Amino acid sequence: MRQQRSARGSLARQDARAGLTLISPTVLVVGVIVIIPILWTILMAFQKIKLINLRRKGIFGELTLDNFARVFTQDGFAESMLTTLIYTLGGAGGSLVVGLIVALALRKPFRGRGIVRGLMLLPYVAPVVAVTFGWRTMLDPTYGVVNAWGTRFLGWDEAIPFLSQDGLALATVIAFEIWRYFPFAFLFITARLGALPADVEEAARVDGATPLQRFRHVVLPQLWPVLSVLFVLRFIFNFNEFDDVFLLTGGGAGTEVISVRVFNYLQGRQDLGAASAQALVLAATLVVLMILYLRANRRSDTESPL
Repeated sequence: MRQQRSARGSLARQDARAGLTLISPTVLVVGVIVIIPILWTILMAFQKIKLINLRRKGIFGELTLDNFARVFTQDGFAESMLTTLIYTLGGAGGSLVVGLIVALALRKPFRGRGIVRGLMLLPYVAPVVAVTFGWRTMLDPTYGVVNAWGTRFLGWDEAIPFLSQDGLALATVIAFEIWRYFPFAFLFITARLGALPADVEEAARVDGATPLQRFRHVVLPQLWPVLSVLFVLRFIFNFNEFDDVFLLTGGGAGTEVISVRVFNYLQGRQDLGAASAQALVLAATLVVLMILYLRANRRSDTESPL
């Protein structure tokens, strides 16, 4: 018996060593690419570091909270955070709604459905530089096709500066976000719709339920878990979005989200410490919002049949 236990213990130790050997490359890559930059960002957030003196600074310098004091007391921070929340909620919620509508519209089989579904993915897979340039050209007040059609066919008195007018620029950026990322939701919702049992909907149809009633009481409850996960993912992605907003407006006309603000602050003042502090504030805000959303969603799951 002791020999058997010893042999089993030896095999277990060999398995443990083999497992550690197999996962060590992954741990090393994650540590170098993810963990070390995060730790360095945290350290820089508590130090007075600029690009000009970065090479002379050590890893552990004099720690201070001045960077965070400047972040919270600087003009425009609260407005930028509010803009980020509006942009995130509008883009995430709008892309889910449009993706759901398109998935339901293309649910029934018809000739060429596969081609149409493939075309729906183009906004998501197209290079962001190309599509933002297309939108900027299309919406330009001088030579853009949208203003040309508007003044010619829709009776506009003058061209509309979609990307340079306060309020309208933010709405335009949100519309771009919805257009670009609704295929992400469309893809997952389409896959879930294909897995729904047809007999339940057929039974509801036989019982006289209208299409709206079938969607509300049969289809939507089964899509709710997928929609919740998609909303969380899109919220995280949109909250950290930088390239779309920067390429469209550069953060001007009331579209300066936090990520663009961090970039502009770093480029304008070359202050790595303050920029790192803003990045930490952004990450902490995102974590708090995600915790609140997950708690609310868990509570609604326990109280609602959805």
